[in-house]
Amino acid sequence: QVQLVESGGGFVQAGDSLRLSCEASGSNLGAFAMGWFRQAPGEGRVFVGGISWNGRRTEYADFAKGRFTVSRENYGNTGYLQMNRLRPEDTAVYYCAAESIVVAVHVATASHSYDYWGQGTQVTVSS
Repeated sequence: QVQLVESGGGFVQAGDSLRLSCEASGSNLGAFAMGWFRQAPGEGRVFVGGISWNGRRTEYADFAKGRFTVSRENYGNTGYLQMNRLRPEDTAVYYCAAESIVVAVHVATASHSYDYWGQGTQVTVSS
Protein backbone atom coordinates (compact mmCIF):
# COMPACT_ATOMS: atom_id res chain seq x y z
CA GLN A 1 0.00 0.00 0.00
CA VAL A 2 1.38 3.36 -1.06
CA GLN A 3 0.04 6.62 0.31
CA LEU A 4 0.65 10.20 -0.71
CA VAL A 5 -0.49 12.96 1.60
CA GLU A 6 -0.49 16.61 0.53
CA SER A 7 -0.61 19.55 2.91
CA GLY A 8 -0.18 23.29 2.84
CA GLY A 9 -3.13 24.44 0.80
CA GLY A 10 -5.27 27.36 1.83
CA PHE A 11 -6.86 30.69 1.01
CA VAL A 12 -4.52 33.50 -0.01
CA GLN A 13 -4.55 36.86 -1.76
CA ALA A 14 -3.21 37.43 -5.25
CA GLY A 15 0.55 37.94 -5.10
CA ASP A 16 0.99 35.77 -2.00
CA SER A 17 2.98 32.56 -1.74
CA LEU A 18 2.21 29.04 -0.59
CA ARG A 19 4.30 25.93 -0.14
CA LEU A 20 2.65 22.57 -0.61
CA SER A 21 4.18 19.42 0.82
CA CYS A 22 3.75 15.83 -0.21
CA GLU A 23 4.81 12.89 1.91
CA ALA A 24 4.92 9.44 0.37
CA SER A 25 4.94 6.23 2.35
CA GLY A 26 4.31 2.53 1.95
CA SER A 27 6.06 -0.78 1.99
CA ASN A 28 5.81 -1.11 -1.80
CA LEU A 29 7.25 2.31 -2.49
CA GLY A 30 10.58 2.13 -4.26
CA ALA A 31 12.29 4.75 -6.36
CA PHE A 32 9.84 7.25 -7.82
CA ALA A 33 9.57 10.53 -9.64
CA MET A 34 7.17 13.04 -8.14
CA GLY A 35 4.74 15.16 -10.08
CA TRP A 36 2.32 17.92 -9.17
CA PHE A 37 -0.97 18.43 -10.97
CA ARG A 38 -3.94 20.69 -10.48
CA GLN A 39 -7.60 20.58 -11.34
CA ALA A 40 -9.88 23.59 -11.41
CA PRO A 41 -13.68 23.22 -11.28
CA GLY A 42 -15.03 21.94 -14.58
CA GLU A 43 -11.57 21.33 -16.01
CA GLY A 44 -9.25 18.38 -16.46
CA ARG A 45 -6.18 17.57 -14.41
CA VAL A 46 -3.21 19.62 -15.61
CA PHE A 47 0.50 19.05 -15.10
CA VAL A 48 2.16 21.74 -12.96
CA GLY A 49 5.69 20.47 -12.36
CA GLY A 50 7.71 17.39 -11.56
CA ILE A 51 11.04 16.26 -10.22
CA SER A 52 13.14 13.17 -10.74
CA TRP A 53 14.08 10.64 -8.10
CA ASN A 54 17.58 12.04 -7.73
CA GLY A 55 16.36 15.63 -7.77
CA ARG A 56 18.56 16.58 -10.70
CA ARG A 57 15.83 17.09 -13.29
CA THR A 58 12.70 19.18 -13.12
CA GLU A 59 9.93 19.91 -15.60
CA TYR A 60 7.36 22.71 -15.48
CA ALA A 61 4.24 23.74 -17.28
CA ASP A 62 4.59 27.07 -19.04
CA PHE A 63 2.29 28.81 -16.57
CA ALA A 64 4.47 27.61 -13.69
CA LYS A 65 7.86 28.64 -15.02
CA GLY A 66 9.38 31.49 -13.07
CA ARG A 67 6.73 31.36 -10.32
CA PHE A 68 6.64 27.76 -9.06
CA THR A 69 9.47 25.54 -7.88
CA VAL A 70 9.36 21.81 -7.22
CA SER A 71 11.88 20.25 -4.90
CA ARG A 72 12.41 17.14 -2.86
CA GLU A 73 14.87 15.50 -0.55
CA ASN A 74 17.21 13.70 -2.94
CA TYR A 75 16.17 10.05 -3.05
CA GLY A 76 13.68 10.93 -0.33
CA ASN A 77 9.95 10.54 0.13
CA THR A 78 8.99 14.17 0.77
CA GLY A 79 8.48 16.73 -1.96
CA TYR A 80 7.45 20.35 -2.16
CA LEU A 81 5.77 22.78 -4.52
CA GLN A 82 6.67 26.37 -3.77
CA MET A 83 4.21 28.75 -5.42
CA ASN A 84 5.00 32.46 -5.59
CA ARG A 85 3.11 35.43 -7.05
CA LEU A 86 -0.11 33.47 -6.99
CA ARG A 87 -2.95 34.52 -9.29
CA PRO A 88 -6.69 33.91 -9.09
CA GLU A 89 -6.38 31.52 -12.04
CA ASP A 90 -4.12 29.32 -9.91
CA THR A 91 -7.18 28.39 -7.85
CA ALA A 92 -7.54 24.60 -8.01
CA VAL A 93 -7.17 21.37 -6.14
CA TYR A 94 -3.49 20.43 -6.22
CA TYR A 95 -2.40 16.80 -6.31
CA CYS A 96 0.95 15.16 -5.92
CA ALA A 97 1.66 11.89 -7.70
CA ALA A 98 4.39 9.28 -7.75
CA GLU A 99 5.66 7.33 -10.73
CA SER A 100 7.68 4.18 -10.10
CA ILE A 101 10.87 4.52 -12.10
CA VAL A 102 14.05 2.71 -13.04
CA VAL A 103 15.89 5.74 -14.41
CA ALA A 104 16.89 8.21 -11.69
CA VAL A 105 16.63 11.30 -13.89
CA HIS A 106 13.22 10.49 -15.40
CA VAL A 107 10.21 12.72 -14.79
CA ALA A 108 6.94 12.47 -16.69
CA THR A 109 4.48 15.22 -17.55
CA ALA A 110 1.48 13.05 -18.45
CA SER A 111 -0.94 12.09 -15.71
CA HIS A 112 -1.36 8.54 -17.03
CA SER A 113 2.34 7.90 -16.31
CA TYR A 114 1.81 8.20 -12.57
CA ASP A 115 1.00 5.23 -10.43
CA TYR A 116 -0.06 6.74 -7.13
CA TRP A 117 -1.98 9.88 -6.21
CA GLY A 118 -2.67 11.93 -3.14
CA GLN A 119 -6.09 13.11 -2.11
CA GLY A 120 -5.45 16.71 -3.13
CA THR A 121 -5.30 20.00 -1.30
CA GLN A 122 -7.35 23.08 -2.13
CA VAL A 123 -5.64 26.31 -3.10
CA THR A 124 -7.83 29.38 -3.44
CA VAL A 125 -6.40 32.69 -4.60
CA SER A 126 -8.55 35.76 -4.14
CA SER A 127 -8.20 38.91 -6.17
